[in-house]
Amino acid sequence: MKDLTEGKEGRLILRFALPMLLGNVFQQLYNVVDSIIIGKVLGKEALAAVGANFPLIFALISFVVGIAIGSTVIISQYFGAKQMENVKKAIDTLYIFMFFAALSLTIIGIYGSTYIFRLISLPEEVIKPAVEYFNIYAIGFVFFFGFQGTSAILRGLGDSKTPLYFLIISTIVNIVLDIFFVVVLKFGIKGVATATVIAQAGAFISIMWYLNKYHKFIDISPLKMKFDRKIFSKSLKIGLPTGFQQTFVSVGFLALYKIVNQFGTSTIAAYSVAMRIDMFAAMPAMNFSAAISTFVGQNIGANKYHRIGRGLNATLVMTNIISVTVSVLALLFARPLIGVFTNDHEVIEIGVQYIYVVSGFYVIFTTMFVFTGVLRGAGDTLVPMFITILALWVVRIPASYYLSVKFGYMGIWWGIPIAWFIGALFSFLYYKTGRWKTKAVVKHKKKDE
Repeated sequence: MKDLTEGKEGRLILRFALPMLLGNVFQQLYNVVDSIIIGKVLGKEALAAVGANFPLIFALISFVVGIAIGSTVIISQYFGAKQMENVKKAIDTLYIFMFFAALSLTIIGIYGSTYIFRLISLPEEVIKPAVEYFNIYAIGFVFFFGFQGTSAILRGLGDSKTPLYFLIISTIVNIVLDIFFVVVLKFGIKGVATATVIAQAGAFISIMWYLNKYHKFIDISPLKMKFDRKIFSKSLKIGLPTGFQQTFVSVGFLALYKIVNQFGTSTIAAYSVAMRIDMFAAMPAMNFSAAISTFVGQNIGANKYHRIGRGLNATLVMTNIISVTVSVLALLFARPLIGVFTNDHEVIEIGVQYIYVVSGFYVIFTTMFVFTGVLRGAGDTLVPMFITILALWVVRIPASYYLSVKFGYMGIWWGIPIAWFIGALFSFLYYKTGRWKTKAVVKHKKKDE
């Protein structure tokens, strides 16, 4: 466990963010390997099918992930205030919620996947493999939520290294199983989904064993867990806006896919590949955002508000340096990066044009995420929800649709940086109001501002 309330702010945030960043690199690595094997071995229809699963899976898990974020904020603030009994209650409550949420979403997803794929106008030749992939992947929701919930809990307690170790092992297992099921056994797209489920199950079971053996404080014993309604109510107060925000984003992705799908299988496949590259580019922003969220939560819990501004400034400097570097590399190597996933010339050309449009604006995306991380760590999640809805539903989707009518699929890509700019601007303006300082779960008589 790591106390983030003492020491040099920038150094603490960097050391906390790096293990999460490495963990997500490995997590995305096995997603990339999935796509490479699918694109090279199974073809662009299968590649499009797996890509189409991303917005559906995100739509199903997003609300639950938002509630989990609320719990993480509470855990970090209780930990910063050294209220350890409440920390344990919050952990138990989160696990119980995640378990039943996973079971519900598995049932809903399996029964509704075909309808949703048709609703977003997925080409008929892509629907069957997309459903085959999803129905197997959904079986692993309970393991996915279990591992993600555990990682979130540990981050709230200042430990970002432990999940990394298990994620690395899981990634290696996933890659080996991908090759075995698809290349050796010829299981096709079902083999890719099966490999992912097995890897997720292994990661969750092994991290449970480790924590019970070496971290007795957490004591993850299903039969001894107790659901605390009061703490869950606080989690909902913080997590519901984030959950709705994530849901609006995920449904927005489905709407965007509906626009993309109008341009055929090659465009869908190219968008799927470009999204994989985008995820790598977005990881520094997302992980530093999570790091500063925990940093803010612990320091508010410890009544050290004066450290937050210094932490924010240091984080912005670090993330913007990384973002500029990633943008330059993406622009220079766009064609070989897309070519790793597919040999189809049309898919490569469309994917390269996406990279040329979007990658120059990663700095704006990063800035937006860092400010959102500060607000979330303070427990202020309602205003960021409205900002996200504004940027996505009022700006990005209408802009992408209008520009796609005028300029084809290139217009879809331009809607993305336009929305990022609006989101970053409004997040910055709200941060400057200082209203987020009043949203803390742990209350102090006098804030050290």
